[in-house]
Amino acid sequence: MVLVEADVGVTAFIQRWAVVGLIVAGLLALLEIKRLEVELTEERLQASTYREQITAERTAANARVAKVSADMAANYQGALNDAIQKQATLQDAADRTRRERDSLRKQLSDAEQQVADASPAALIEYARSLNNVFGQCSQRYAELAIRADGHATDAATCRAAWPVIVNP
Repeated sequence: MVLVEADVGVTAFIQRWAVVGLIVAGLLALLEIKRLEVELTEERLQASTYREQITAERTAANARVAKVSADMAANYQGALNDAIQKQATLQDAADRTRRERDSLRKQLSDAEQQVADASPAALIEYARSLNNVFGQCSQRYAELAIRADGHATDAATCRAAWPVIVNP
């Protein structure tokens, strides 16, 4: 019987230590779960912070793109307005040139009538005047040609310098 009582005491002792071990293991498991929850919370916080940073950077990039687009649109509109104004000025000049041409044609027609009835001295004076006018016209045409060549060179330079986007 003593042996049975000793076995019961040892068994009770072992059972108590087993229960204590289970409680300690449970507490350690609970502690590990809490530690993992804290790590998960920290990771979520860090991910949230990264998302906020990315959103802020995206917003800033969109604002920069919008500003560049607005600047380009303003530059384009300004250039378009200048071109329209220059076109109107050129149209006015062309209209004046047509009126002057028509006036000169009428004067030449009248001069043809006068030449038929003119004296030799008047014809000589007329020839001198025509020679003078022809010289002035030749000089103006040469100046105009130089300006046209300069404009053509400027236009070619602009086209060559303009950025080209190549489609892949």
